[in-house]
Amino acid sequence: MKIEKTNAARLLDRAGIAYELAPYEVDEEHLAATHVAEQLGEPIECVFKTLVLRGDRTGLFVCVVPGDHEVDLKAAARVSGNKKADLIPMKELLPSTGYIRGGCSPIGMKKPLPTFFHSTAVDYPFIYISAGMRGLQLKVEPKALIAFISSQGSPSRQSSNKSGSALDSPQSSGGMLADLSRKK
Repeated sequence: MKIEKTNAARLLDRAGIAYELAPYEVDEEHLAATHVAEQLGEPIECVFKTLVLRGDRTGLFVCVVPGDHEVDLKAAARVSGNKKADLIPMKELLPSTGYIRGGCSPIGMKKPLPTFFHSTAVDYPFIYISAGMRGLQLKVEPKALIAFISSQGSPSRQSSNKSGSALDSPQSSGGMLADLSRKK
């Protein structure tokens, strides 16, 4: 069965970043990352979901967190330079990013958005993220992914600090470190 490449995959091709396309069976009633991990036969900790938030000061930004976590809105606001942040309403996802729920990739959004990664992403030799459509994931090396998203004009950040405080300035090569999520 031939798998059609998505825009996200083509962008990785152009950048020379190795990846694998990993198809899975879509259940429209169950779009959660836990279902994706089960379908792929992978631990949920290495299947990441892409969430789009709106900050009260900076506007839209992206958090990429493990599939079994929920974003900590206060920590996400702090890391992104906002006082307050909320997930955007579902009806705004497609017009804002070009993606739909269950198929939102941090790669190839309509315009580059500040993107923050949970620290555990770099603990794995590879992670899974959406390829930009339901039923297809990208298996990619996380450091290469983070560097690529940073090079696309999105100030990519890696989060890790359990207290949620900034450890590095945004200008440092490692980005700002903070905890974006908590386990469900």
